[in-house]
Amino acid sequence: MADCALTKMTRNGQITLPASIRRAFRVAEGDYLEVRAEEDGIRLVPKKLIDSSQAYFWTDAWQAGEREASEDLAAGRVSEAGSSSAAIAALDRGRRKKR
Repeated sequence: MADCALTKMTRNGQITLPASIRRAFRVAEGDYLEVRAEEDGIRLVPKKLIDSSQAYFWTDAWQAGEREASEDLAAGRVSEAGSSSAAIAALDRGRRKKR
């Protein structure tokens, strides 16, 4: 991406990101930016914070399960149970088949 703009540092080291950059990187008021000192300049990297109660969702293991579930849905490997006991029975049958 070759978007480039000039901005000025104001009091207390504050800068304004040009609107085109904010839109391109979906950065909004209150968002966090990681500031990296690099050999040839300063790099700003947008960061999103995850609530600790939701962090499990972003673990590698959970994301692998999400991908597997999405693949099963896309391939039609799903079924519907009319009741909780029917769902449990279907799970038991599936577990027996895997043995």
